[in-house]
Amino acid sequence: MPIKDRTEQGPSVSAQEALDFHSMGRPGKLEINPTKPMATQRDLSLAYSPGVAVPVKAIAEDPSRAFDYTTRGNMVAVISNGTAILGLGNLGALASKPVMEGKAVLFKRFADVDSIDLEVDTEDADEFINCVRFLGPSFGGINLEDIKAPECFIIEQRLRELMDIPVFHDDQHGTAIIAAAGLINALAITGRDMKSAKLVCNGAGAAGIACIELVKAMGFAPENVILCDTKGVVYQGREDGMNQWKSAHAAKTDARTLAEAMDGADIVLGLSARGAFTNAMIQSMAKNPIIFAMANPDPEITPEEVAEIRTDAIMATGRSDYPNQVNNVLGFPYIFRGALDVRATTINDAMKVAAAEALAGLARQDVPDDVAAAYQGNRPKFGVNYIIPVPFDPRLISAIPVAVAKAAMDSGVARRPILDMEKYAQELSARRDPIASTLQRIYDRVRRQPKRIVFAEGEEEQVMRAAVSYVNQKLGTAILVGRDDRIKETARQAGVDLNRPGIEIINARVSRRNAVYADYLYERLQRKGYLLRDCQRLINNDRNHFAATMVALGDADGLVTGVTRNYSTALDDIRRVIDAKPGHRVIGASIVLARGRTVIVADTAVHDMPNSLEIADIAEEAAGMARRMGYEPRVAMLAYSTFGHPAGERSERVQEAVKILDKRRVDFEYDGEMAADVALNPTLMQQYPFCRLSGPANVLVMPAFHSASISTKMLQELGGSTVVGPLLVGLNKPVQIVSLNAKDSDIVNMAAIAAYNAGQ
Repeated sequence: MPIKDRTEQGPSVSAQEALDFHSMGRPGKLEINPTKPMATQRDLSLAYSPGVAVPVKAIAEDPSRAFDYTTRGNMVAVISNGTAILGLGNLGALASKPVMEGKAVLFKRFADVDSIDLEVDTEDADEFINCVRFLGPSFGGINLEDIKAPECFIIEQRLRELMDIPVFHDDQHGTAIIAAAGLINALAITGRDMKSAKLVCNGAGAAGIACIELVKAMGFAPENVILCDTKGVVYQGREDGMNQWKSAHAAKTDARTLAEAMDGADIVLGLSARGAFTNAMIQSMAKNPIIFAMANPDPEITPEEVAEIRTDAIMATGRSDYPNQVNNVLGFPYIFRGALDVRATTINDAMKVAAAEALAGLARQDVPDDVAAAYQGNRPKFGVNYIIPVPFDPRLISAIPVAVAKAAMDSGVARRPILDMEKYAQELSARRDPIASTLQRIYDRVRRQPKRIVFAEGEEEQVMRAAVSYVNQKLGTAILVGRDDRIKETARQAGVDLNRPGIEIINARVSRRNAVYADYLYERLQRKGYLLRDCQRLINNDRNHFAATMVALGDADGLVTGVTRNYSTALDDIRRVIDAKPGHRVIGASIVLARGRTVIVADTAVHDMPNSLEIADIAEEAAGMARRMGYEPRVAMLAYSTFGHPAGERSERVQEAVKILDKRRVDFEYDGEMAADVALNPTLMQQYPFCRLSGPANVLVMPAFHSASISTKMLQELGGSTVVGPLLVGLNKPVQIVSLNAKDSDIVNMAAIAAYNAGQ
């Protein structure tokens, strides 16, 4: 069987290391945290007595309201009796607990599904069924795990009949769905058709039976599918070692052994044991054989062994140290996510097929930097060594649940249909990436008013990928600046398709606007020591100057740069071409998302040690940015002191900045100086009844660049916060500078922000 729910596996993990991991700090891998405040007596009154009586009565009147007032709609139970733990066998219910806890963690990590593990100490199927069925009101779904065959078939079937929530035995269906996704792509690569392809499955346990059932549901001809077990082929008329689940797939064939069945076969699925496939068996298969050797932890035959006898095979295993890992974590979190979100009564074949097809489709798409980074820079590309997506692909959360939810609706098992699937996909992305919801308003606005964005470093691979993503997301036109031949060759080697509408390549040296740009730059810099030939050289050779001039003269709406140069150097380049808005100050502002709160921090890029006037200007610029993003600004100007205590020179600068804003009569809330905890904590703020802020600050103005930089980086590393930026604010034209070696997703976000600002 394949490695289940584990993204990394290998000899580098020692036994002691694994024990230390599970015992360090608080033992185990789970804890429970409240989602509502529990700080005051009123909070307790609402959470428990007497307030809790209200939802109790509401649910008694209408049981469906449990999904509205409790955790049921996002809660899955992971349940096992420990009779088939991984590849270790029957070690008992208690021994299965580390695995079940791990499963619950993966539900949360990958799909934001809350989960709890339950270990049922019985091997009697009826006792197990009765235990689980009566726990049904607690959960929105049941994930059965590590239960041996044939009891697993009986248990799942009976629970599905008795319960009105999804019951899913992942050892069966999870493996089948991921394998089916790989099969779809392997068939496409080898030019085969499901209806005519000959498939052999070795292993008639839970996963094997589920694989056979799913491939037939997808369109494989039953007469071309042969199931084998330890006694050989499961054929019509066989009596030895049979049960009702094997009998349902008994084939009409003269083959009696695995070797005979594999002779001429197009596909073989291994869900059995190490060494089950011999060299002779593999050699006897058809041209371009598809071999899924998924035994756990050692496959039926290794890719190295196959490579010695066949050069035309496509292989998948259950191991992370080989390409094409059949890993159940690609399926179960997202399948349950989609099922829960439509309140499905079951997970049916239509939903399983939809999940497999969505996974297969995702593997054919260009792989983002986030995935390459998770795999040490090795960027997978669709082909014989990449037919299944990898577990850390961030797109899984927005692709698989959507397909599952739609299939549930189409097949009539959804109790709460989703009307806007595009919005649902956006909400799913926000579950995995906190910044997604904040940026979504920006993306939506830009799609209504698409913009031409110039990507100054067009020869860099991640910039090309960002440009493609920008166009694919219908944000506008992407202009890559660089040498045509270099861009096209890099794109070819990286597998990036630039031959699509909406992508332009401009070589600065041969641009028809080259002379115009040089004259414009010379007009700006002639009194700063630059000759015309100096300006011509900058336009010819420096892409920042060329791209910034494009934006300055209206040939593009916005600019993104910074991948190959540090922030200050890139900013200096831009400032030679583009001025600040009249009456504005150029600042850097970062968006920080932490524990469900969004805060703008400034200045995080430009001013090292601002004086009082500069602090006041920074506050105005940051407040304007907050308002443009849809927030009503509450600005706190920070210091190490709060309202004069303790006193100090730097605090006096902030106090003076408050007075400057008073004179300007600005239209937003502001106050200072104050410490960060006072600015963010309403209870602490109440100790200062004269404070002008009506609530916790959402804009923090730092007293110096170093404090801004230190605080945002600490929040990222220690607090797990998401930080976007610094964003450039105050320039006369939309320009954003990314960090050195930024990922393509970061570049796209900055491009969208530049486009959004262009539309203001």
